[in-house]
Amino acid sequence: MMQRARFAGAAAALALLVLPVQAQEPTQGPGRPAQAPARAAPAADPAFEAAKAAFEPLPEAERKGLQDALVWTGDYNSVITGTFGRRTYDALLSYQKRAGNSAPGFPDARMRAAILAAGDTARKAARFTVKPDPASGIVIGVPERPLAKRSPQAGGTRWQSGDGRVTLDTKSFAPEETTLDALFARITAPGADRKVTYKIKRPDFLVVTGETATGKSYIRYAAAPGGVRGFTIGYDKALGPDVDRLVIAIANSFVPFPETADAAPAEVAARPGATLGRPLPGPAVRALPQLTRAATNVGIGLIVAPGRVLTSSSALEACAAPRIAGMAARIVKVDAGRGLALLEAAGAKGRVAALAVRGSALAPGEALVVLGGDGGGGIAVSSGQSGGDRLSAPLQPGSSGAVVLDRNGALAGLVARYPSSPRLVAGVAPPMSYPLVDGRVSLAFLTENGISPGAAMDMSAATLGTVASGVAGSVVGLTCP
Repeated sequence: MMQRARFAGAAAALALLVLPVQAQEPTQGPGRPAQAPARAAPAADPAFEAAKAAFEPLPEAERKGLQDALVWTGDYNSVITGTFGRRTYDALLSYQKRAGNSAPGFPDARMRAAILAAGDTARKAARFTVKPDPASGIVIGVPERPLAKRSPQAGGTRWQSGDGRVTLDTKSFAPEETTLDALFARITAPGADRKVTYKIKRPDFLVVTGETATGKSYIRYAAAPGGVRGFTIGYDKALGPDVDRLVIAIANSFVPFPETADAAPAEVAARPGATLGRPLPGPAVRALPQLTRAATNVGIGLIVAPGRVLTSSSALEACAAPRIAGMAARIVKVDAGRGLALLEAAGAKGRVAALAVRGSALAPGEALVVLGGDGGGGIAVSSGQSGGDRLSAPLQPGSSGAVVLDRNGALAGLVARYPSSPRLVAGVAPPMSYPLVDGRVSLAFLTENGISPGAAMDMSAATLGTVASGVAGSVVGLTCP
């Protein structure tokens, strides 16, 4: 009974992997019914607060690395975000107690190194490899040692253990084949030999777990205008303690709609039927023509006047001599308080942006279009959603200052900051939450510096591709020699 509750709690946490990442951990946990909220971290718990104070100053790569390692040691069953909460705290205590630490607190550097090493050993032992699956179009992590048998199937791939006791299936459906609603109805239908132990459905994803007398299953699908993609894991119930952690690692790696610069067409493209009145769920990313290639891609800029480029001040924090299209750019003004900077780039190729600035605050969940970095020096367009003053989107490295537009093509803001050590899955960043500089703040900054935006184009009811192409020629990549 405890195993069932634990797996249901893990499924609830994993379901949240496709929602925007917030600065806290999921509120459902192992050993509790999926409907019951996890107990909040007590404000008066000095041990918890001390651990949090020690964890948060660590580099982002180490914070995420510890969470990932604790997945592999079997102590953590949630989203790898790098933020500290009760799940992370309990996982650290659990590992240390098993390691023989009689009075565990926050682990010192030696213990943290041991956790990372233990996770790495377990990951390598499973030969866990995150890679694209061309048959289904997804990116997913596969434990290739236990799942050594691989075979093609319609719309996907099957990986299976030699004895057939563990199976991982990937699957994709074209829009005319099925819908998320139909799929959810089918896999949650009552069955004489199968019980659904957890289920959740949102407009753009579903997660369902189930059990039979001898087996367990985890099913996850995501939907976008281009279709439905996902995976199913089925395994012998007796293997639960070992396979449960593989399920968590696989779910953490899952990217349903990846589009890398090398794989995508060298043009702005939208999936059939995609409009900005209907948010594109999942990391739908398309590449624009490669504008620059350089050793270090530090951000994105918007041409706001002849020879003038607007960007975020964070893009310049580690670069005193930015370049645009290989040519030196002069820093005209930096306003760190508002998170903005203005550059002079006489040689920048592109047209002055014809944008209206959005005059109102973004509503939570509002559909957005983002022109950011593609991870290789070029520009990529992706769909996103508003979280008030934050953006949830699958932005790639080099996206500080990324241009954010609303469904009518108005400037909603710029991405204020991109992490220096982002979590990448097969070289692609999954959706995360990023702070925004409001478009109205950008307008005030430009006005103070003698710049008035050009006449706006009419983008009402436009498609993602149309909105993106309307401003693509005004977006440039910033590099640092």
